[in-house]
Amino acid sequence: MEIVYAWQMWVTYGVIIAAVILFSIERIPLELSALAILISLLVFFYFFPVTGADGRNLLGSTTLLAGFANPALIAVLALLVVGHGMFQTGALDGAARYVADLGSKNPGTTIFFTFLLIAVISAFLNNTPVAVMFIPVLATLAHRFGSRTPKVMMTLSYVSILGGMTTLIGSSTNLLVAGVVMTSHLPPIGIFDFVIPGIFLASIGFLYSTLVVPRLVPDRGGAALDLSADPGSGKQYIAQLEITADHPLRGQSSKAGLFPQLRDMTVRMIQRGEHPILPPFEDMTLMTGDVLIVAATRQTLTEALKSGARIFEGMLEERFAEGIETNGGPARPGGELILAETVVAPGSRMIGQTIEQIAFRHQTGCIVLGIQRRSRMIRTLLNDIRLEAGDVLLVLGKGARIQDLRHNRDVLLLEWSATELPDPKLGHRALAIFGVMVATVLLDILPIEIAAVAAAGASIAFGVLNVRQAARAVDRRIFLMVGAMLGVAAALDATGGARAIAETTVYLFSGYSVPVILSAFFLAAAITTNVLTNNATAVLFTPIAISTAAQLGVDPFVFIYAVIFASNCSFATPMGYQTNLLVMGPGHYEFRDFVRTGTPLVILLWLAYSFFAPWYYGL
Repeated sequence: MEIVYAWQMWVTYGVIIAAVILFSIERIPLELSALAILISLLVFFYFFPVTGADGRNLLGSTTLLAGFANPALIAVLALLVVGHGMFQTGALDGAARYVADLGSKNPGTTIFFTFLLIAVISAFLNNTPVAVMFIPVLATLAHRFGSRTPKVMMTLSYVSILGGMTTLIGSSTNLLVAGVVMTSHLPPIGIFDFVIPGIFLASIGFLYSTLVVPRLVPDRGGAALDLSADPGSGKQYIAQLEITADHPLRGQSSKAGLFPQLRDMTVRMIQRGEHPILPPFEDMTLMTGDVLIVAATRQTLTEALKSGARIFEGMLEERFAEGIETNGGPARPGGELILAETVVAPGSRMIGQTIEQIAFRHQTGCIVLGIQRRSRMIRTLLNDIRLEAGDVLLVLGKGARIQDLRHNRDVLLLEWSATELPDPKLGHRALAIFGVMVATVLLDILPIEIAAVAAAGASIAFGVLNVRQAARAVDRRIFLMVGAMLGVAAALDATGGARAIAETTVYLFSGYSVPVILSAFFLAAAITTNVLTNNATAVLFTPIAISTAAQLGVDPFVFIYAVIFASNCSFATPMGYQTNLLVMGPGHYEFRDFVRTGTPLVILLWLAYSFFAPWYYGL
């Protein structure tokens, strides 16, 4: 069928240019830019419609607004909720700690091999849920190794895309191309048919993403940036561990004067009955009734509470007898556990008294996990320390009780220090929900959008997240920007603008050799995928690839595979691919960050394929 290019196509091009400029300079909020673009399309095509054969406006409000109900957008938003549930409950903290322990002596190598693992997994699982799964893992690793979240999130998105381009099942883009091929009376594409050029391109992109991208992305601050940030992470707290009959440390012996189980903690004293024992601790075995006085940073104490190691078990069971419990203990009846810092105020009634004398737990509903004092080293039981003005107390309690400390005149609550501790039982539920979601997609029981929405609903129904937390996970910037750009994509398609871009590029090089035409075709698809989204580009360019190969008398799969690889080169804009959108919030990225880091990667892969494909396919 002959394609008629409507004059409205040029207006659509103008809107796209305006959108790129607005998203890049960010003089106004991204949400307002997206709304302005969408409103301009709605108004323009209402007064200047593109009519079909039946006289109907092909770009009415129903078509332009359909992007907000697009299954891919709904899937992204639902996956954000599922991913937030996994992070909120610490479901993957154990995996992050395991990976971190393996490479604790070489942090850079650990993160590098984590990215390699992501790329390999993305070749066999849809790369979008893989990115969701590893966002909290990499956030934890980055914080632990002294890096910042923006330095790893962009690379996470890129390596998951690169891994997904190596096999048929790695990306929805590849499957869409295979679907078009099946309708074209060509042999079906096998799962590993393009794995060799895919690995070649992915390897080049992987090195760029891991070695160059972290140097290009900006290091922006913000509370939501470092997901487990601890501004006072280097300061030591004095904490107390009570060894009970079933305590995990009971029967453990010292080695070279240290207790290996208490990683990153310094034992300053062991109280055994009436006898204090000071270091060094040579060939000493911990017994029931021992009390350990340890020095540790807040980060170390927080990780101990999250990990399920139960080293605070005896102490917390006694003090939270009325309901709240921690890892491995009875279920807590309600309310999240919050870890926060408070400072003993000047003139406080607590000055000169011990925590036991002031009955801190009965007064506040919180317990003191540790005390920080800058003046001198403390070697005494926690309950024997007489408080001084300026002492920092690390307290644990329900959210409501922690908030009540704001009105307590004896202590000053440091609001920024409040950290919510996950319930490990909810972490198991979050993992189970995620596992079922992935399994239903892999087994073709449900499409990704239905499985993701069902998983988001299950996360709320089973208590992994409450409604407020789930709503907080939905990024309105993603919703408005993707919805608006899908409207732009619809306008490009209906006015013939997208096909004009593709066909003009091919015809401009029609007098050149096959390798040159293949290179130009790849570049056209790579540019389009960053504007029109990867799936739309794949569907649009595959028929053109088949017809172009037929005219040139070459194997059509040479051009078909070029479509697959080029459509996956969606690195230069956040709306180019779902994983870019997923990391945009955790990394606090702006539109121009993707342009800065993704454009060189697109050019690099284009040049690599332009030289590799003619040699590999014998063109």
